Amino acid sequence: MYEHIVVFKFTSTVTPQQEEELLQQLLSFKGRIPGIVDLSAGLNVTEETGNRHGFSLGLRVTFDSLQSLREYGPHPVHQQFVSSLSGLLEQVVVVDYPYSK
Repeated sequence: MYEHIVVFKFTSTVTPQQEEELLQQLLSFKGRIPGIVDLSAGLNVTEETGNRHGFSLGLRVTFDSLQSLREYGPHPVHQQFVSSLSGLLEQVVVVDYPYSK
């Protein structure tokens, strides 16, 4: 299995309503994109303001295999989400790694 972690930093023009809509899109991935074993996403509520760095939305996806992770990027549901980010992103960080306990 593989973990896929993404944190999003939006431009100052993005509203809380837009962030919530993007969150709902992310949560809809499970069951619509093959290979997803588990998924969680949410708005950043950390009280560690010095460590927030403007990132307001996080995503964690567990894939059943490296192949599923590779097929996720070009999947139409994912690409539709990526298209909806046009003009909204200031920065994004992605980390992928093999799952281990």
